[in-house]
Amino acid sequence: MFTVTSTSPSRSDSTEAGEDEYGLKPMNCPGHCLIFASQRRSYRDLPIRYADFSPLHRNEVSGALSGLTRVRRFHQDDGHIFCRPAQIEDEIKKTLDFVRNVYSTFKLGPFRLTLSTRPADHYMGTAEDWESAENALKRALDASGQEWAVNEGDGAFYGPKIDIILKDSDGKEHQTATIQLDFQLPKRFELEYQAPAPEFERRGETTTDPEKLAESGAVTPVLIHRAVLGSVERLMALLIEHYDGKWPFWLNPRQVMVLTVNDSEDVMNLACQAQDVLMGRDGPANSALSSPSQLTVNIDSSRRSLPLKVREAKSKGYSVIVTVGPRQVPNGTVTVEIAGRERNDGTVGHTHEEMAPSDLLKLLKAKVDSYQ
Repeated sequence: MFTVTSTSPSRSDSTEAGEDEYGLKPMNCPGHCLIFASQRRSYRDLPIRYADFSPLHRNEVSGALSGLTRVRRFHQDDGHIFCRPAQIEDEIKKTLDFVRNVYSTFKLGPFRLTLSTRPADHYMGTAEDWESAENALKRALDASGQEWAVNEGDGAFYGPKIDIILKDSDGKEHQTATIQLDFQLPKRFELEYQAPAPEFERRGETTTDPEKLAESGAVTPVLIHRAVLGSVERLMALLIEHYDGKWPFWLNPRQVMVLTVNDSEDVMNLACQAQDVLMGRDGPANSALSSPSQLTVNIDSSRRSLPLKVREAKSKGYSVIVTVGPRQVPNGTVTVEIAGRERNDGTVGHTHEEMAPSDLLKLLKAKVDSYQ
């Protein structure tokens, strides 16, 4: 627990001695358990999935801290799935598919999967619970069709887990995504849902016996801890290294720069018009922004020379450079330079073309839609 001390704002006497100790939130699972327990649940409600991006805190020793890859305060796509025992394998398979889709979209990988099993000591629950959980994860991993390895004794204290391991540019391995199976926390929080044939339900089995189905009782759900990105800060560090600062257009925080050749009124008007079209705000003046494109489009209308402005835009990493000058004004077109990906010989390809802003918008939307 990461603890801090501070004088409580609730103290009525500011001269009162002493400070209060506070624990900074290390995880979201207890809060999600309380949300689950806040109302009566039925087997028909499950699976129930919660997600949280709030900051988490771990009091890492100073020697373990490293850039963005290991920090004391971080953000995580922290998800928790409350499911029936019979739903475990399907939920884990869906999460593994989710991981594969996300990482292939980012073009990260290859990654490796490890199954971390029960620690030798300092664990919660019985050996039978752990064996059941580990076997469920093994079946899900086998069904995924991906290669995996066992990491003996490295599971969390409350259950086994699947870790996704990525390498950075130096070959150092980092754990990013994780899928953890937890039979213990739901018991500790006394979580339950109502289901017919509860004895069969607890074993993840079904029955057609009318007498058994006529019975109804409380069953403890299974909790799956799920993080696809893991620490967002750590993933950002890996992405920065992976792309070496040359972000694909859909990810680039600096997507389009519009440059003016001079500051004449016609050129400035066309530049502003091009920006409006690319940002999806080219409707009537009195209408709201009905269909924003979500593109980042900036204008450099300074009086500096065009080569200097182009050089600066490239140095800042803009993917698309749009040039507007007197020659384009009559036709309402713009000159477009699109930075390409690095070729095998180490050079970076660029394309130059003259087109209408509306056609450029279609082209850029297609790049975003295809994650280019």
